[in-house]
Amino acid sequence: MRQGEVTSKGKWTGDPSGGVKAPQALILPDPAVRFARTAARLLSLSVGHPMMEWLRFMAQLAQAQDFVATTLRPFAGPDQTVVHQAVEARMPPLAADGHRRDPAWREGLAMLLDAVDRAPIPAPARAVAADLRARDVGELDDLADQFLHAAVASADAGAALYVAAALQVYFTRLAADLPAAALRLLPQRGLCPCCGSTPVSGVVTASGNTPGSRYLYCSLCATAWNHVRAVCITCGESRSLSLQGIEGDSGIVKAESCDGCHTYAKMLYLAHDGKADPLADDLATLGLDLLVAEAGWSRHAPNPFLLVGSDDG
Repeated sequence: MRQGEVTSKGKWTGDPSGGVKAPQALILPDPAVRFARTAARLLSLSVGHPMMEWLRFMAQLAQAQDFVATTLRPFAGPDQTVVHQAVEARMPPLAADGHRRDPAWREGLAMLLDAVDRAPIPAPARAVAADLRARDVGELDDLADQFLHAAVASADAGAALYVAAALQVYFTRLAADLPAAALRLLPQRGLCPCCGSTPVSGVVTASGNTPGSRYLYCSLCATAWNHVRAVCITCGESRSLSLQGIEGDSGIVKAESCDGCHTYAKMLYLAHDGKADPLADDLATLGLDLLVAEAGWSRHAPNPFLLVGSDDG
């Protein structure tokens, strides 16, 4: 199936830039391509980049995620009744902070750690993976809960990277199987309609019958949902928005800043590069985050791979 085609269930898969007649409210992820695409983009962006080694490590992690996403055993998500009840209550059916996880997520974590161990990763990253592999079931579930509630202790910040990667695979697989036609956007338009998480970045399309549409991409389950442009995704205001960028760069990634709530969010413009990836291009433009932060804006929500642990977490 080509990206942008409609499945037999009537759900859209892949990139929203692919020939959609009208902006779809939401687009469910395709686990078969989601992580492979991110890995390829990270490798491409790493060439000549000041953070080349780190981006290549993140590419290896994404390759491990792709392996897990395409080989992990099938597991059941919420039944149709639960999904319907959540949608009727204007709640996300896979609410990240309340969903009862299938043990498959831990199996995915074990597979991911094994795949990472086979890659030429830095020694410190390998040591963190070994430590995480030695933890018992209860400790792993506790760490997952802490990550999903943004309460990871500083000492566990490294381990949380792998847990986040495993949870991304788990929730992406769950979201892909939801009945797209039954889903609705949440009243809080800046939150994912499937799992309630914040977006990692936004993408402005460049092709199809509605070029210029904006989609926000979930940092956890990779669902994309349509969000009107020129409106702050944090506070909903539109009077004090502006785009910030690094002078002389490609213009692919901009920071949409709001003087009303003093937050910003990354936006990717496919007109400048159709291969831009919501997570990969965000990680590769940390310099833009530093400049915007120095100017006084706070990021709308962190990239899940860049969470800073809390000493009292």
